[in-house]
Amino acid sequence: MEDHPIVTRILKVLEEAGAWHEHFSHEPVRTSEEAAELRPGYSLRQGAKALIVRTRMAGGGRQFVMLVVPGDARFDSARVKQALGAKDLRFATPDEVAELTGGVEPGGVPPFGNLFGLPVVTDPSLYENDTIIFNASRTHSIAMRTKDYRALLAPLVASIV
Repeated sequence: MEDHPIVTRILKVLEEAGAWHEHFSHEPVRTSEEAAELRPGYSLRQGAKALIVRTRMAGGGRQFVMLVVPGDARFDSARVKQALGAKDLRFATPDEVAELTGGVEPGGVPPFGNLFGLPVVTDPSLYENDTIIFNASRTHSIAMRTKDYRALLAPLVASIV
């Protein structure tokens, strides 16, 4: 299974930060549920699901944002709009995701929006877990300490589920 370059970049960031992590290779997955089945010792709730949305602000400006929620949760559009001061939002299209991430396929986008130039918004429930695990691509998962994730990304934390 060939690595997408983002897998190596994330592992390098974690190693340089001295952050504990585990790296798994597995069959291709698209959903959090599929990924959870292939991650022994980790629950769906520990999954950090990354979603890219495009917001439209009250002034008409548009911006792509990464939302990160537990694997067993869904974001609430009204809460996201309130947290961002957005008038509207929609999921990024597969082509937009590919363009923003350098070719990472939907379902394999890691929750490191900063590496793609995207602001990151996380739900506080993500931090109820000591450890999170996420897709670094469709064929690679990485587990790490939640406190390290928060320190490395410094995301906006808002109730979005």
